[in-house]
Amino acid sequence: MFLKKNTSKKRPASRSYDPAEMRPVIRSSICTGEKSAGFQDLKTGRFIEVSLIRSQGDLDAFRAAYGIEGDIPTVY
Repeated sequence: MFLKKNTSKKRPASRSYDPAEMRPVIRSSICTGEKSAGFQDLKTGRFIEVSLIRSQGDLDAFRAAYGIEGDIPTVY
């Protein structure tokens, strides 16, 4: 009946992906310009969305969470 708010602040855990099977990409909509970060399967080409990119801070957080360095290609 009474819910207690979770007030503990957790740091996002470092996550990983397999570079042999997936590559990080930014998917951008041609019509709206909306961008999302995720991973593209190298075998099938399927895109797995991880987060919405609204600012440079969102992109930096995505890079930090997965330990990505360098340029991330954009697919349309």
